[in-house]
Amino acid sequence: MLKPTPMLLGLGDRLLPLASRVPFKLQRLALEKGLNRIFAGPLKDGAFDMLEGRWLRLHIRDLGLSWCLTRSRTGLCIAAREQADASISGDWREFLLLASRQEDPDTLFFRRRLSIEGDTELGLAVKNLIDSLDPELLPSWLWRGLEAAGKGVVAAG
Repeated sequence: MLKPTPMLLGLGDRLLPLASRVPFKLQRLALEKGLNRIFAGPLKDGAFDMLEGRWLRLHIRDLGLSWCLTRSRTGLCIAAREQADASISGDWREFLLLASRQEDPDTLFFRRRLSIEGDTELGLAVKNLIDSLDPELLPSWLWRGLEAAGKGVVAAG
């Protein structure tokens, strides 16, 4: 596996914004299938029920990407635009640090590297849910990649 050197992270800075050019229908298909497969257990156990009938907007500012997420009876659903009850915003590196557990979520929010707007109770519940999920839920290749990339962001400073 490639180690996330500053050069590769810089390449990410240049290539990841191209994701905003991927048609939303493809983004939605990939995200819904992936999220519902990865989080099948927590969905079944009710971990995402706080999103039922409510919308959370995830906005990756520097990539120009955002998705609205809700919980329906069939699983997690993604929409391009909905009236969001809460919004979590930040740059891609901050979301990577959150997902890879290389930075404490509270620190990311306290330092305003990630921000919650709207229903902060819902936003904090989702943040706590993300923090409580076992990385073992992810396919091992994906977790190793996220962890290595997160370590690369930390090392790059």
